[in-house]
Amino acid sequence: MSDYLLAGQAGRATELELDRLLLQSEVWEPAGRRLLEQIGADGHGRRALDVGCGALGWLRLLSSWSGDTGSVLGSDIDKALLERAAGVAERDKLLNVRLLVDDLFVSKLERHGFDLVHARLMLAPLGRAEEQLSSHLSLLAPGGLLALEEPDCRTWRFEAPAPAAERVIELLAQAFRTAGGDMDAGRRLPELLHARGLNPRVRTEVLQLAPGHPYLRMPLDMAQALRERLVAFTDPGELDVLLAEAETELAAPGRRGTTFTMVQCWARG
Repeated sequence: MSDYLLAGQAGRATELELDRLLLQSEVWEPAGRRLLEQIGADGHGRRALDVGCGALGWLRLLSSWSGDTGSVLGSDIDKALLERAAGVAERDKLLNVRLLVDDLFVSKLERHGFDLVHARLMLAPLGRAEEQLSSHLSLLAPGGLLALEEPDCRTWRFEAPAPAAERVIELLAQAFRTAGGDMDAGRRLPELLHARGLNPRVRTEVLQLAPGHPYLRMPLDMAQALRERLVAFTDPGELDVLLAEAETELAAPGRRGTTFTMVQCWARG
């Protein structure tokens, strides 16, 4: 199996990473809901798949979209993430949701078995875009919906400027590139789908982060998860100093920020 970036070592996600990914799902859940509303397709009785659902992903959204007569499958390579997702599903009584360990690059799931296939923030850390798209399309039923969400980091900024935190983001982008990923993968989504003969549509969202919002710390949390990769091209002592400076910047009273742009691209297969 491939060398997964960020909670991608199967079954080895740390508690910090579990919390980070659950927060990320909750932060972006309203954007996913708005995308489903814009798509406007009736999902009742349909079969939905959330690839790489992690600790939550679109499970709540798709559970509502599919309704009592539909079904939702959340897949991920990481057992610890699925255990966290199972806890959320039980708590929220998502009775039509089931979870399964699966590697998207060698998926064992039913071919053409799903009316909607969704994946979020999978191209950015993993790369291998053509393989990912081939996998998604092989699982999509004829005429089904493919919905992908990926970042464009040009809007990931802080007010007032936070040079240390922004340097951390630059280092994260370098780590993604080194591993074959791309933190700006959202920019390429339309052309990737066009190349497969699809007719994609696009919407974007940037979230404003108020002072004290936990998502302001996301660069620091990601840097902790990727520390072993960052020290491969950064002096460990200098990295510690940078992270401490970024911590101070982001904790400053009144600190605000904007997220990366979430590029949402969808098409019928």
